[in-house]
Amino acid sequence: MTEHYQHRARKRFGQNFLHDAGVIDRILRSIHAKPEDRLLEIGPGQGALTKGLLNSGGQLDVVELDKDLIPILNQLFASQPNFHLHQGDALKFDFTSLNAAPNSLRVVGNLPYNISTPLIFHLLNNAGLIRDMHFMLQKEVVERLAAGPGGGDWGRLSIMVQYHCRVEHLFNVGPGAFNPPPKVDSAIVRLVPHAVLPHPAKDHKLLERVVREAFNQRRKTLRNTLKALLSNDEIEAAGVDGSLRPEQLDLAAFVRLADQLAIQPAPAAD
Repeated sequence: MTEHYQHRARKRFGQNFLHDAGVIDRILRSIHAKPEDRLLEIGPGQGALTKGLLNSGGQLDVVELDKDLIPILNQLFASQPNFHLHQGDALKFDFTSLNAAPNSLRVVGNLPYNISTPLIFHLLNNAGLIRDMHFMLQKEVVERLAAGPGGGDWGRLSIMVQYHCRVEHLFNVGPGAFNPPPKVDSAIVRLVPHAVLPHPAKDHKLLERVVREAFNQRRKTLRNTLKALLSNDEIEAAGVDGSLRPEQLDLAAFVRLADQLAIQPAPAAD
């Protein structure tokens, strides 16, 4: 007789399991997986999306942190030859270990809100392997990812993700689609790494530093927030008005500031 496993969502893992069949179907149609695809699902939970991804015929690797979910996932899917389960932390997972071809990996996940931003940055470090990413995230995070300059949502997350990817806010999902229902609305986002970076920086680490410093005090002008890195003359030499606030600059302007910093003697790190 098959042992049947039950699992309750855990707060410490930020678990909210997707159960709405209509939402699941809409996500799967957005992904539109094919038999030749290399798929990676992060945090499969109880397998709401996993079944549909496997039915595409594509090779599916899943990364799950919660040891208690491993027997449930194995019971459901281990008999399928295109299913490969990795128990571990996606934030520490070595994506190169999948031996995926460049620009081939299709990443999917209903991401716990507490790890979504660091996990996206971890994935962007492997952007050369990735064809696209489809994530369920907190709606306000998706709005920040997809934001343009000039508004309060535009900040470090928007700029550093849009440096690497085209961002599409696909659709919103209400709390009732999950068990237990979260206290916030969610949304589906598609991130597609650029084949050619639209605004390549001379030094990506310097771009990260300029953006982080600029938005540390987002209400202040650039000449104030960047004074430890660039003088007002150097800001102006990059074609940027030092009296502007950081949210008024587009990605290209931040890259020009980082490139200006790249040609200056490097300031000492904090």
